Amino acid sequence: MIDEITEAVLARDEVTRYLEGRHGESGRAARERIQGYLEELRTTQRYPIYRALKHPLYPILRKIERVAEHLEAARAATRAGRVVYASNHKSHTDYLVELLVLDENGVRPPIIAAGINLFGGPLGLLHRHVTGAIPIRRNTKDPAYLITLKAYVAELLRKHDLFFYPEGGRSYSGEIKSPKTGLIHAALQADHSHLVVLPTAVAYDLVLEDHVLARQRIKRTQRPFSRELAEMVRYAVGYRSRAFVTFGKPITVEIDAASRRDVLEFAHTVMDAIGRLYKVLPTAVVANAMRPSIGRRDLEARADAVIDTLRSKGANLGVTSGAEAVALGLEPLEARGIIVVERSRVRVRERNVLRYYAHTLDHLLASPSRRTH
Repeated sequence: MIDEITEAVLARDEVTRYLEGRHGESGRAARERIQGYLEELRTTQRYPIYRALKHPLYPILRKIERVAEHLEAARAATRAGRVVYASNHKSHTDYLVELLVLDENGVRPPIIAAGINLFGGPLGLLHRHVTGAIPIRRNTKDPAYLITLKAYVAELLRKHDLFFYPEGGRSYSGEIKSPKTGLIHAALQADHSHLVVLPTAVAYDLVLEDHVLARQRIKRTQRPFSRELAEMVRYAVGYRSRAFVTFGKPITVEIDAASRRDVLEFAHTVMDAIGRLYKVLPTAVVANAMRPSIGRRDLEARADAVIDTLRSKGANLGVTSGAEAVALGLEPLEARGIIVVERSRVRVRERNVLRYYAHTLDHLLASPSRRTH
């Protein structure tokens, strides 16, 4: 027996055209491929159980202080209609931090789009049957999958909000990446009369897997999540951080979803808004101002210059002076083993990790961040 959403997906024009052989496959084989992908994408959200997950995850969550900014934007948008949250992607903890910020403040829970690598073992069962996450096959060019994914997302948006990451995966080098348009295009195809995209930015004093990401710098292969999780547990020892989740003004969807150029320009508009919302924290300012070895006063002066530039760009500042940035930023970076403070002098210990934090502000600065050589 075909369920309601499967029936709706199979009835959509783009799926019908595929089944008729527009992409070289038709008949039973085409239908089985579509239904197979639908089965993979199928998800159920049981939010009361999701809330309970905070308790077994407390050892990690208690290390991250969650701070919400401009939450009323999310409240107002969900009251007015359907919402697609678009966020930058820093860490695997984003999935927990951002959705819990919404839940703890009484905002309607969205369905979340997550990489398929997160769906193995017990975690996959939780995502599929509790959190309501959709497994996404990133970088695939299979037309059957892409058509099914877009149709499924469009139908989900009739009943649920959606939370996704336009960059695709996490940033391995620190900077905000260019957007991918697949899920944005899928959302636009939903043709919902009251649909808005809500830019959302997440920023951490320290990213849990910073050493892991900085070591790779560029994602070359998809590693098993179990291996990534083991590395995260290792770097969680002594880890403490704030996570700022900032919501922006809703962006009304007024473009032609059939135009690739319009969709791409819209995606860049969304990412630009996310970049302006991104909270500038002391650790990032210090990382930008840092030299291989530098006196504290010189570091403060360089940090002042960075902050002045950011202020002129209208950045969302979480620190207002070089002295404040150094006072608040040195201790967490030193505790993380990234720098060494010796009396009135500071030197770099983990150059690649420091670069990672410097890159987080590249989109806000007039020129790419100074590299620490």
